[in-house]
Amino acid sequence: MSKQRSSFWWEDAPDENKFSECVHCGMCLEACPTYQETGLEHHSPRGRVYLIKSAAEGKMELNSFFKEPIDTCLACRACETACPSGVQVGALIEETRGQLFHATPAKGKNRMLQQLFLRHIFPNPNRLRMLGSMTRLYQKSGIQRGARKLKLLRVLPAHLQEMEAALPSLQTAPLLGRGGELFPAYGEKRATVAMITGCVMDVVYSNVNEATLNVLRKNGCDVWIPSSQKCCGALHLHSGDREQAKQLAKHNINVFLSNDVDAIVINAAGCGSTLKEYDELLKNDQEYGDRSHRFAEKTKDISEFLIELGVIPPTGRVDKKVTYHDACHLAHAQGIRQAPRELLNMIPGLEIEVMPESDRCCGSAGIYNITHPEMASQLLDRKLNDIPTGCDAVAMGNPGCMMQFQVGVVKYKRSEQIVHTIELLNEAYENESSKGGTAE
Repeated sequence: MSKQRSSFWWEDAPDENKFSECVHCGMCLEACPTYQETGLEHHSPRGRVYLIKSAAEGKMELNSFFKEPIDTCLACRACETACPSGVQVGALIEETRGQLFHATPAKGKNRMLQQLFLRHIFPNPNRLRMLGSMTRLYQKSGIQRGARKLKLLRVLPAHLQEMEAALPSLQTAPLLGRGGELFPAYGEKRATVAMITGCVMDVVYSNVNEATLNVLRKNGCDVWIPSSQKCCGALHLHSGDREQAKQLAKHNINVFLSNDVDAIVINAAGCGSTLKEYDELLKNDQEYGDRSHRFAEKTKDISEFLIELGVIPPTGRVDKKVTYHDACHLAHAQGIRQAPRELLNMIPGLEIEVMPESDRCCGSAGIYNITHPEMASQLLDRKLNDIPTGCDAVAMGNPGCMMQFQVGVVKYKRSEQIVHTIELLNEAYENESSKGGTAE
């Protein structure tokens, strides 16, 4: 295939070895959320791979007809689980979005917002913390209450109003930059780990990061939280900004490989998927090829790491009925399904109900619920209908999913708590301490 014929002109073009593996068998069709909703072939994984192949062969231009089905893909990778040929659809979509980022650049307001968030806010931890501080001020000063009472938020699109209504109360400052970098194990040391705090997780769900830190220390881990870490680049990669994603990846590799640790731990599925694929992102970089592979091998989801380490079983009770949602980038991208369930099963008092189609996408998918609110809302409604009756909580391992579920809970005035799996484990540890168990 000559480069002159291809419609992909920029670096990191979709790999022919990836799309040529697709035999168009159709096993992916019923696994794809957008195909399930639309029934349109070009909104299926098979159809998208065909479009990518056609563009690679110069039979299709990178125009709006081509762009629309690529953009509406959730990149949930359920198709990869279903595919008997092992087609890496997620990587193909990300590479193609990288081409579209150059071929069809955002304009006007969209370009301004893209530059603001992808280039100026998410790569800068200080600006992220400032954004969190402004949000806490908005919530605690009475501005939020006044804006809602006067119905000032009606100027926002409906889906953004729903997200504002579902925003959790930001009680504490982000964990990153709040204190020191080194946190010793409680009791006998069993491992030394580095912890990635994430962007959305640390700003919106800093309580989850605190729970993660506490659980690691309870399980005998010295925890290093480097203050110089930055955004993992997942949102940049999903948006096609591969240049910025590579810069962030190289920075984090330099930071986290500067110390010898047993594992690099992450509690956000979407971030974890990207971190584990730094070697794919930097595969053509001679300087970072081997280092990115080492980094990826050390990276572990919190549930995965704890099971491999050997969890110290909690003795404190958590008397709740819960169900578990498989975040797409944990189940499909990382292949982690059993570890979170094993953690939940260790908690005394916890009653676990099985969620039907627990690994079907909830519609969050990074910022998909902002860019494609109608499709995201349809997927969320299906997901909410799958929650078993009588559950007190829905557990999961990704902040985007947590926010999306919370939107549904608030919108439909439901009673379920939306929690991270590690919060329930931490609650069990805290309950045993409060009843005279092992002291910290």
